Amino acid sequence: MATFPQLRLRRTRRTETLRALVRETRVDIGDLVYPLFVVEGRGVKQEIASMPGAFRFSVDLLPAEVEEIAKLGIPAVLLFGIPENKDEVGSEAYQRQGIVQQAIRVIKRAVPELLVVTDVCLCEYTSHGHCGIIVDGSVDNDQTLVLLARTAMSHAEAGADIIAPSDMMDGRVKAIREKLDEEKFQHIPILSYAAKYTSAFYGPFREAAESAPQFGDRRAYQMDPPNVREALREVEQDIAEGADIIMVKPALAYLDVIRRVRDTFDYPLAAYNVSGEYAMVKAAAQRGWLDERRTIEEILTAIKRAGADIIITYHAKEFSRWLSRG
Repeated sequence: MATFPQLRLRRTRRTETLRALVRETRVDIGDLVYPLFVVEGRGVKQEIASMPGAFRFSVDLLPAEVEEIAKLGIPAVLLFGIPENKDEVGSEAYQRQGIVQQAIRVIKRAVPELLVVTDVCLCEYTSHGHCGIIVDGSVDNDQTLVLLARTAMSHAEAGADIIAPSDMMDGRVKAIREKLDEEKFQHIPILSYAAKYTSAFYGPFREAAESAPQFGDRRAYQMDPPNVREALREVEQDIAEGADIIMVKPALAYLDVIRRVRDTFDYPLAAYNVSGEYAMVKAAAQRGWLDERRTIEEILTAIKRAGADIIITYHAKEFSRWLSRG
C-alpha cells in the first residue's frame, strides 16, 4: 500500500466535482417520506409553534398540499389525524368517516400516485393520551390489539397504501396482518415501528398531534433508550409476524441502532427523523447558530449512511427544493 507522499488522500477533495465523483452516500428525494397532520374543520392551515414550517391541515386543503409534495418528487406521506372528539377507547381512530380515513380518500383522488402511509395508534384518539385501552391504570396489550387491527382495516378500506403501526404493543403486527389478510387486503404492506424508543425528542410532536399522556408515561411499552440488543429482538419479532418494512425511531440519537439493524436484517429499513430533531435545527438556525441547509443535509446523509433506505422527515419539502435547484 502506498504511503505519503505518493498517497495523498486530499487529491479527490480538491474541487466539488471531484468530491461528488467519489461521494459514497447520497440522499435522493425518492428516499423521503413527509409527515402530515390532519385536523377537523375547513380552511385550516395552522403552523405548529414548536415546529416552524410544519402545519396542521384540514381535509379540504390537502389537495393543494399533496400536489405540491408530489411535484417536488417526494413519493410518500405519513398521515396523523387529530380528531375533534376523544374517548377512553379511541373510537374515532376506526370510524369510516374518521379524520384519517377522510384524508386518505381525498389524497388518493387528488394525487393517486402518491403513496399514503398511515400511522396506526390510539394515542391521538384517546382522552387519556395513551396508545391503548387502560385497565387498572395501565395499557392492556391484548385488548388494544383488537382496536389496532380494526383501525388498520379501516385505513386499508379507505385506500391507504401502507399501514404503519406505532403503538409498540406485543403482537400488533401479527394481529394487523391476520386482519388484513382475512379481509382480502393481502397486498397491503406493513411498515412496523419496530424499534421505537421512549424519547424526549417527541415533545413537539405531542403538541402537534395533541397526544401527550394525561398521566404517567409510555416507558412500559416503548423501548428503553440504553438498549440495542432488545431492538434487534423487537425487529426480529415484527419480521416473524409479517412486517414488510421495519423502522427505527428516533433516528439521529439512534444511528448505532440503525446500523445494527441494517447489518442484521436484509429488510427495507426506515428511520424517523423526529420532531425534536427537526425543532432543534430550526431553533438554532433562527438564531444564526447553524447553517440550516448544511446541517439538514448532514443529518439526512448521516441517517442514510447509517443504513436507512427510507427517511421520514419534516425536512423533506425544503430538502427536495434544494436538491432540485442544485
